[in-house]
Amino acid sequence: MKKRSYASLLLILLAACLALAGCGGKKEAKGGTLEAIKARGKIIAGVKYDTKLFGLKDPATGKVEGFDIDIAKALAKKILGDENKVELKEVTSKTRIPLLQNGDIDLIIATMTITEDRKKQVDFSDVYFKAGQSLLVKKGSPIKGLEDLKKGIKVLAVKGSTSAQNIREKAPDATVLEFENYQDAFTALKAGQGDALTTDNAILLGMQKQDPNYELVGGNFTDEPYGIAIKKGDAEFVKTVNDLLKEMKENGEYDKLYEQWMGVKPE
Repeated sequence: MKKRSYASLLLILLAACLALAGCGGKKEAKGGTLEAIKARGKIIAGVKYDTKLFGLKDPATGKVEGFDIDIAKALAKKILGDENKVELKEVTSKTRIPLLQNGDIDLIIATMTITEDRKKQVDFSDVYFKAGQSLLVKKGSPIKGLEDLKKGIKVLAVKGSTSAQNIREKAPDATVLEFENYQDAFTALKAGQGDALTTDNAILLGMQKQDPNYELVGGNFTDEPYGIAIKKGDAEFVKTVNDLLKEMKENGEYDKLYEQWMGVKPE
């Protein structure tokens, strides 16, 4: 009788554990991200809060604005019929892939360069923005390009970015200091903690607009095609995003947003 009681208790505990496992974690509607979004009634987009022109939070109003934000709104309008049905969740270059993989966000729209290494972790949309890595320095700086990044020169970059990897390869004698986000890196540059800041030219252009005492030098020394990242294997959602990008380019909406934020027409 005692053995039977123990056996019954074990079965009850096992059933409870299975039930908890089934209920635990973040549930995604059967069929993938698209169905989960429709069931929830909003898109959860991982965006930058510190990148002028693409995703920047105004500390006074709490509003996040930028090119990437408007792409997220356009996607919400396409899927849910209302551009306001989007929740913006802050990501950094370091946190964005883990947040997507954990199900905290539906997609990443955050100046993310498409690379072969990242393709192993996530799926990407078609290219939605073409950028290139460059250098930002204080006006009057002796640094005019990559060739000036020699021993003793400190270059600032952001953790988890392709820019940090690229600069180590292209300027191996320079010291690279990495920061959590772009605003921290730019603040460090202005405080004299480094001689140059490197990332994509479009992001640096936003910093230059914040403080005209700084300028881009050396031109672009990499190609940085941005893509929207989606959970690995979700082909249906990738197609939905690609269809939106195609529609926006065909109806002129993409060009309008590009010119609004970048100040020039796309090439």
